[in-house]
Amino acid sequence: MRRLTGPIRPYDWGSHQVIAAVQGRPTPTQEPEAELWLGAHPADPATVDGQGLDALIAADPEGELGAAVVRRYGSRLPFLLKLLAADRPLSLQVHPNSVQALAGFEAEEAAGVPMDAAERRYKDASHKPELLVAIMDTDALAGFAETAQTADFLEKLGWKPALAWVPRLREGQLESVVTEMLGLRDADALSYGELVEACHAEGSPRAYTIAELADRYPGDPGVLVALTLNYVRLSADEGIYLAAGSPHAYVRGAGMEIMAASDNVLRGGLTSKYVDVDELLRIMDFTAEPPPYVLPDAVGRTASRWDTPTAEFALSEVDPTPAPVVLPGTGGPRVLFCLQGEATVSNGIDELTLRSGESAWSPASDPELTATSSDTARLFVATVADA
Repeated sequence: MRRLTGPIRPYDWGSHQVIAAVQGRPTPTQEPEAELWLGAHPADPATVDGQGLDALIAADPEGELGAAVVRRYGSRLPFLLKLLAADRPLSLQVHPNSVQALAGFEAEEAAGVPMDAAERRYKDASHKPELLVAIMDTDALAGFAETAQTADFLEKLGWKPALAWVPRLREGQLESVVTEMLGLRDADALSYGELVEACHAEGSPRAYTIAELADRYPGDPGVLVALTLNYVRLSADEGIYLAAGSPHAYVRGAGMEIMAASDNVLRGGLTSKYVDVDELLRIMDFTAEPPPYVLPDAVGRTASRWDTPTAEFALSEVDPTPAPVVLPGTGGPRVLFCLQGEATVSNGIDELTLRSGESAWSPASDPELTATSSDTARLFVATVADA
């Protein structure tokens, strides 16, 4: 068990408050701070005593990850934990499944596309399902809404360009409608100003979110696709799970995000970054269903866990007490992150105190860990679900 230091990604949609406040630094920050990465992804690994976690694992895979994890996932940490903080909307995006990711990565490697090229789409060979657990009120668009619900929404909205899609949506023609939306090269000829007015008149949280996107990205076809997505408002400790191919865009808020260790993103709009509509449509899952909420399950009296279908990761929160509380994941690799307060973690021999915003790496060779706290500490524990 050793202290872990994660890099902060300064994407332009990031917050000037949240990550710094959690870490006890002055706010507002000069640059936006979007994501605190706590993992071993080679694009930006966290460090242990100045050494990259990826290099630490490579030097002793079985000692750091455990034999079972190495057999299944190779010599790499299969999950990536992040603290995500958004002041404004992220891009409309989807992530590939395992087969798509491997094929895409190998194709771009063979074509010699530089890893840092703007048009590089596959940064690694891994799929990227993800779970976001809100730590404050968080708005998102997540997955396609049921088509009848979207048709009702568009009719109520009354924005003339969208009314033409209503009959097709009622017939279940979601894929053809979305393909048409993303194929509009003259979307800026549509009156996005009128769309903003219609959304304000409709007055629902879903409509206000569309209005914000239309105002910020006039003429962007991604705004049209957003009309078909589920609007999600998460309160603290509520989560959403995004499977491969599920279209989504976080709008604002903050949360603990855990995913398969990947940086593969296919964008379809709401961004100045590279957009590949054809590839996006190829990997997009057009299943229309209710929002993919994930609520925590209590584990004893002092812990909660958010379960998903993904084997690479599991996320738990432990609320330590003055009496020692056993942390989950013994025998596998763990990343610990203190979101609030102060917690002391012990392996029976050594102790490590984590304050708000601090993290630790626990290799598979660690014995059982316990945590104690004299205040209201919140300690998140990322593990491999099937370790």
